[in-house]
This record gives sequence, C-alpha cells and structure tokens, in this order.
Amino acid sequence: MQVPILKQGDYLIATIQSALTDEDLLQLRDELAGRVGQFRSRGVIVDVTALDVMDSFATRTIRALAYMVRLRGAETVIVGIQPEVAFTMVQLGLTLEDILTALDLEEGLALLNQRTKRMAVRGR
Repeated sequence: MQVPILKQGDYLIATIQSALTDEDLLQLRDELAGRVGQFRSRGVIVDVTALDVMDSFATRTIRALAYMVRLRGAETVIVGIQPEVAFTMVQLGLTLEDILTALDLEEGLALLNQRTKRMAVRGR
C-alpha cells in the first residue's frame, strides 16, 4: 500500500492510513529519503495515528528513516503514537532514541518550526 506523502511548505508529511507490510515500510523509508533531497525539505512528519501495532521491524525502520532523513539535512517528527502502542513499545524495549515525537500533527508542525528555526539561526 502506497503511503501518501504531501509537501507542505518546507516539510513533507507522510500519513500512514492502515497497517503496512514490511515492504511498504521500506518503500516509505526510501521514498521519504529521496524526496527530502528532491524538494530540499527541512522537515518530515510521519503520522502513525492509524497504527494500533508497531512491532520491532516497524520501529527499527522508522528509526532508520529518521536517521536517513537527518543525514539528508532534515528533521523528522513521529506523531500520533497511540497510548496502547506506546505502552507495548516500552514493555518490549522498542525505542525511537533521539527521534522527535509529538502528540499530533499540529504539535509536530510546531516542533518542526521551532527546530528548523533554531537550525537556521545556527547556520546549519
């Protein structure tokens, strides 16, 4: 299943609308890494609100996605992690170390605005 990726100003927003296969997650990772360069995006938001499960592969792939995007010069924010998903991730020791998270899309956009503004001031 293709994940829609929208361009909103300097940001890309990928909204996962249903459970994804491992192949779909890898495709999303590669697509976002490519589009960051194509559009010279400063930030990426991945909305996982619709996911009721994030297994170890999904967590590792999203973490890799965020690291790849960072290496391409943009910040990533994961938004919409459901409480049950967060609980299960903690219980299983699955982490999104050093990756920004926010409650919802609105907070994710505000966080990206804050981070990219700070990066611009530092000359990055």
